[in-house]
Amino acid sequence: MANQADTTPQSGDNRPALALHVPEPRSRPGDPVNFADVVVGKAGDQPRPDESTKPEDMKDLAYDLVRVLGDDNKAHGPWDPKLDPDTLRTMLGHMAMVRAFDERMFRGQRQGKTSFYMKCTGEEATSVAASMALASDDMVFPSYRQQGILIARGYPLIEMINQIYSNKGDKLLGRQLPIMYSSREHSFFSISGNLATQTPQAVGWAMASAIKGDSRIAATWVGEGSTAEGDFHSACTFATVYNAPVILNVINNQWAISSFSGFAGGERTTFAARALGYGIAGLRVDGNDALACFAAQQWAANRARANQGPSLIEYFTYRAEGHSTSDDPSGYRSAQEREEWPLGDPVMRLKNHLIEIGEWDEERQTVMDLKCAEEVKATTKEAEKNGILGHGMHHPFHTMFEDVFEELPWHLKEQAEQATRERITKFGSERPYE
Repeated sequence: MANQADTTPQSGDNRPALALHVPEPRSRPGDPVNFADVVVGKAGDQPRPDESTKPEDMKDLAYDLVRVLGDDNKAHGPWDPKLDPDTLRTMLGHMAMVRAFDERMFRGQRQGKTSFYMKCTGEEATSVAASMALASDDMVFPSYRQQGILIARGYPLIEMINQIYSNKGDKLLGRQLPIMYSSREHSFFSISGNLATQTPQAVGWAMASAIKGDSRIAATWVGEGSTAEGDFHSACTFATVYNAPVILNVINNQWAISSFSGFAGGERTTFAARALGYGIAGLRVDGNDALACFAAQQWAANRARANQGPSLIEYFTYRAEGHSTSDDPSGYRSAQEREEWPLGDPVMRLKNHLIEIGEWDEERQTVMDLKCAEEVKATTKEAEKNGILGHGMHHPFHTMFEDVFEELPWHLKEQAEQATRERITKFGSERPYE
């Protein structure tokens, strides 16, 4: 066998030593906040290309930041979707409901009523506004922070809470981690805890829709950290090769659990720019601007329906709260970041826009917020009648063996019968808390 070449630098070798780069966030706990590298252009300055434009002819939009709402709270430029006041109020109402729902469920987890929850504070526009730009029967493949889609589509709050509590009213029979909803009736694909698996699923569904000559498109949501997963890149390849009618929404909220976006490649370029290497149309959008979120999603949906191919949209936003109830962001980022984030709060910005155009006021906002909080509170109390974590009223034990096979194999039938007998012997019932 031939000897391998010795690559150890020899004495007197004047070649420079290699150095490994490890990404570092802008600031750590105790450091002053530094968002100096976040370039926020003037609202309305970004051109809106025709939906049939080739990706290479609109590449600047993968690096810029599409914005509609300016500092004056007015809508500007060609991306203004020109939504009527009633639609804007509906959008604001959905976002307010999401925030009220998050607050109540977060408190429920702290009270031990459920094991887990994830808030989307600061990211409401990326799900509510974006989903409102789709048809109600377009199939969505969400990640775990898109509860706003279900709320915007009218999914009953009590069904969401039952699933979070894993009680006897949970239609998923306690088989999913809390917040991993599913609703065929609302074209909402089952959420998975495995990162980025929803992206090739969305592309595959879109391809099937095209094969059948259907009119429905698919849209998926994924965090910027998850774009480092192989599934995401496989999805991009299939989407561009087969011209799939799909929208790949990347929520860049700056933090993937405790790792900042640089570990997923955010230091080198934008996440929207990843689209260009695949020949996909890429947009980078102000994710805290509800009108820009709606407009970008609408543009991409029109493009997909016209058989012009897939789009990748980066929503540049900020995760104001922890990654989940299991996370403490004070351990890895400055406590002042939330207040100093340069793109503000999406709910406040939409509210201020409605006030600016004379279609809203602070009094009505207060009434809306209170009404949302009261509705969530009343619905939570109703859901708690079906049980909460560790307090019985769960599904019968034998159901854990069901709904996997069309007909249960003989060996699983034997296991199910044995397990049920042992449980009854131990507890006197399949349900030990009854």
